[in-house]
Amino acid sequence: MIFRATIEIVLVATLAGMIGVHIVMRRLSFFTMALTHATFPGVVAASIIGVNLLLGGIATGAVIALGVAALSRRRGQNAAAATGVLLSGGFALGAALIATQSGFSRDLSSFLVGSILTVSDQDLLITAGVLVIVGAVLLLCARPLLFTGFDPAGARAAGLAVGAWDVVLLLTIQVVVVTVVPAVGTILALSLIVAPAAAARLWTDRLPLLTTLAMLLAVASGLAGLAVSAQWNVAAGASISLSATLALLVSWALRKAVS
Repeated sequence: MIFRATIEIVLVATLAGMIGVHIVMRRLSFFTMALTHATFPGVVAASIIGVNLLLGGIATGAVIALGVAALSRRRGQNAAAATGVLLSGGFALGAALIATQSGFSRDLSSFLVGSILTVSDQDLLITAGVLVIVGAVLLLCARPLLFTGFDPAGARAAGLAVGAWDVVLLLTIQVVVVTVVPAVGTILALSLIVAPAAAARLWTDRLPLLTTLAMLLAVASGLAGLAVSAQWNVAAGASISLSATLALLVSWALRKAVS
C-alpha cells in the first residue's frame, strides 16, 4: 500500500509541477482552483449513475474549460468573470444533485479529500499514461503556448490561432486536475499544482530550469507529506498540501533573505 502510494505521489507531483509552471506564468491559478471544484457536479453525477468518477470529472472539466475559453473571448468579458460564473454554476449543480441522494458515498468522499493510500495498479498506469501524454504535449507545443500566452497580438500576426492554443492549454490543465484530485482531493489539489511552481518562479525565469525545479519541489513536497502522514497518522492529502505550501513559504523567505 505504501509502495504504491509512493509511486503514485511521485507521478502525480511530477505532473503537477510540470503543468503548474504554465499555470503560474499565465496567472491561471484562479481558473485551476475553479476547475478543481467545478469537477464536483460531474463526480456526483457519475456516482449517481454508477460510472467511473474520473469520467464524470473529465466530462465536467472539459465543459468548464471550453466554457471559460468561449466566454472570455466575448467582447467586454474576461476570463476571471467567466470562471467565477461557471464555478458558481458548477457548485449549484453539484448541490442540486446531492439533494437527490441521502448522503455522500465512500468513493465520493475519497474523491473530495483524496485517498492516495488506496491507489491500485490500474491507477498507477493511468497516472503514468497521463504523465507521458501531458509531457509530450507541453514539450512539443512549448513554443506556441508561450508565444500565445505572453504576446497574443504578436502570435496572431505570426499566423497562430491564439484561441485554439488557449483551449489546448486549458484542456491539458483539466486533464491534469482530474488525474491529481483522486490522490490529494479537489479541495487540496491546487496547492500541489501551484505552490511548487510558484516557489520555483522565485528563483528563475528560464522555462526548462523552472519546470525542472517545480517538478523537484512538487515531488519533494509529496514525499515529505506522505512520510508525515505515515509517521503521525495525519490525512495524506492534508499533509501533502501543507508540505507544498511550506515549500513556497520557505522559498519566499530564502529569496527575501538573499535579495
